[in-house]
Amino acid sequence: MTDPIPSPLTVVDALKQGGVIVYPTEAVFGLGCDPDNQQAVASLLAIKQRPVEKGLILIADNYGQLLKYIDDAKIPMDKRADIFSSWPGAITWVMPAAKNTPKWLTGQFDTIAVRVTDHPTVKRLCQELGKPLVSTSANLSGQETVTSIAMAKSEFAEQVAFYVDEPLGGNTQPSTIKDVMTGKVFRG
Repeated sequence: MTDPIPSPLTVVDALKQGGVIVYPTEAVFGLGCDPDNQQAVASLLAIKQRPVEKGLILIADNYGQLLKYIDDAKIPMDKRADIFSSWPGAITWVMPAAKNTPKWLTGQFDTIAVRVTDHPTVKRLCQELGKPLVSTSANLSGQETVTSIAMAKSEFAEQVAFYVDEPLGGNTQPSTIKDVMTGKVFRG
């Protein structure tokens, strides 16, 4: 009797095993991983050549997936209309981080950047994983963003566990990043 052929690794399996993935976002391909796996985040930062001090973005299917990472009680009621009227969509909000949010996500800050996406692929990945993904542009820090799987494979080769070859969301610019408390625009 022959051994059964192992089933191919799924993207969620790769994430659960601490792998880094390339996946489509609203405008560019992103590098992602499980935000609760310190080694996975360290691998992602090494691949991107990004210092941990800069912090990372979490991208989620819904606000509930972000509650573990943000200090919801610190967000004033009058700011919530701005947040929830912009989601789902390509607006990333910098919010107060929960006390137990790891520094490998927040970097040198006491805040964390989060987004509820409307990209169907990312929504599905977050639903299947049951949590948000780390989301940073798939490029070496300071270099041109990656807009195709071919570019990503050329850039990262075997450093990435899984390439999600699905369409980008159609936006021409990466998400706008705003501070929820002050309204300051960091990008966009």
